[in-house]
Amino acid sequence: MEKRNIIGLALAVIIGGAAGKLVSALVSDILMPVLTFFIPGGEWRVAEIPFGNQKILIGHFMGSILDFLIIALIIFVAMKQLEKVGLQ
Repeated sequence: MEKRNIIGLALAVIIGGAAGKLVSALVSDILMPVLTFFIPGGEWRVAEIPFGNQKILIGHFMGSILDFLIIALIIFVAMKQLEKVGLQ
């Protein structure tokens, strides 16, 4: 029984990594071009804040937050559907 759990966990990690890449592609290739049309500054994922000799990549950080929120929403909806069916 433990071996099955370990294999299931390994598969979940692999699928989770692939889902993360898929959501990142969805956000950067489909959603952002549409949203960029409405944002006057254009490419917001490359937005930077100068900080001395360094740059704070605020656009990249905000894009990562958007990716996370989309993944969290998908997981939430999937868990609600599984709970409804009784497969928790």
